[in-house]
Amino acid sequence: MTQTQPSLTVPAGVPERIRHYINGSFVDSVGGQTFDVLEPTTNTVYVQAAAGQQADIDAAVAAAREAFENGPWPRMKNRERARVLNKIADAVEAQDKALAAMESFDTGLPITQAQGQARRAAENFRFFADLIVAGSDDAYKVPGMQMNYVNSSPVGVAGLITPWNTPFMLESWKLAPALASGCTVVLKPAEFTPLSASLWASIFEEAGLPAGVFNMVNGIGEEAGDALVKHEDVNLISFTGETTTGQLIFGNASPTLKGLSMELGGKSPAIVFADADLEAALDSTLFGVFSLNGERCTASSRILVERSVYDDFVAAYAERARNIKVGPPSDPATEVGALVHPEHYERVLGYVEAGKAEARLVAGGERPEGLPEGNYLSPTVFVDVPPSAKIFQEEIFGPVVAITPFDDEEHAVELANDVKYGLAAYIWTNDLRRAHTVADRVQAGMVWINSHNVRDLRSPFGGIKASGLGNEGGYRSLSFYTEQKAVHITLGDVHTARFGAEGYNDDDPFFAAKNLQA
Repeated sequence: MTQTQPSLTVPAGVPERIRHYINGSFVDSVGGQTFDVLEPTTNTVYVQAAAGQQADIDAAVAAAREAFENGPWPRMKNRERARVLNKIADAVEAQDKALAAMESFDTGLPITQAQGQARRAAENFRFFADLIVAGSDDAYKVPGMQMNYVNSSPVGVAGLITPWNTPFMLESWKLAPALASGCTVVLKPAEFTPLSASLWASIFEEAGLPAGVFNMVNGIGEEAGDALVKHEDVNLISFTGETTTGQLIFGNASPTLKGLSMELGGKSPAIVFADADLEAALDSTLFGVFSLNGERCTASSRILVERSVYDDFVAAYAERARNIKVGPPSDPATEVGALVHPEHYERVLGYVEAGKAEARLVAGGERPEGLPEGNYLSPTVFVDVPPSAKIFQEEIFGPVVAITPFDDEEHAVELANDVKYGLAAYIWTNDLRRAHTVADRVQAGMVWINSHNVRDLRSPFGGIKASGLGNEGGYRSLSFYTEQKAVHITLGDVHTARFGAEGYNDDDPFFAAKNLQA
């Protein structure tokens, strides 16, 4: 189902050009380099952005380092930082409508799905404001002998590299815990979608964040991102993006022994058993792969259905997919908009063509009628997909789903685990034993039972295998952005073996009884 494309309208607030933000000021690239930013419904250039190079990263890191070593932010009490974080949340929420318009325009995300991104971003800041105030460090006591406690301190300069799907909200996932921990940051937004990131500077200024604590360098990953990863004065990198890029970052960060947190690709299964609420499973799996234009790391892009209900499920799924409204992102009726960039669009189309040779196409697979330009693709459903198929094994990151039958629980788990990724999984069954058993056996960092992706900020977010390194979320995020120092205090006498002293007897029972062994 399609809609007619209206003429392009640039939302209010779009700057004449997008610049870096370093040490409290907007600046152009040192060498004057820029790159074009495209609008995805027409692929026309609507703004130019400063293209960061080594010199720009050097300036941003120097500002962040100075703010960390000599500024007030890392030395503030947790309550003081929390007050600033809550002011940031207030300022973010005040940008809700403007942000939604910018995100939809810049990314191709349907406006109804872009709405609320500011509220979700604000909640990230409020959550970590609460967490640092309520948090406590560990303390251990050996009565009469020793007291041990742990001090946490911010790591230093954090390099944050963020993706182009729901960019503003995903930037907040990293900015909030990094700032809450007392780190200073250099943000490198995705080059496809730099528009909404430009809002952070004014938000932070309004909230009273000291200059130099937040810095932003736009640019291409191979240039600005690479310089940030390799920089000797950056203490850690948090990266969300594609797996092969993560592998490159892993290697480039190793000479400086940076801390790494990487949430990478996914090819997440949704396992639908015959005893499930099939109507709910249908709703959830359609939403799970076609919301956000399918450009989501946790998309349920492989649907595994028990054979006894497979044909009925496939027929209902294909019918619903054919009725999904594809249209301009600015139209409130649109359910699937335009993919983010022509490069990505061509990549997704390549997978569609591969799928046509590997499986049976029952919906989509082509440009919708009435949308002659832009990065539009009808929701695409392949069925009877063999596990060896490219569309079964590789992340597509678009509105394309592979559906495959299974015979029993063992077969379902085998199919679910038969990819290199391990980010998320979704299990649909009313059998409580089966739900917990399969959740335990599926190789994934996150599992939802009888639900789509509903996030609890307290729980870990991350994957295993090729889907990532480490977890963020809740205290795990604070742990990543802080260093822990154990302090040991002796309360009683310490009886130490007196090496080199005459008359010392290593077998003396006094030492055996009194000497505390670690």
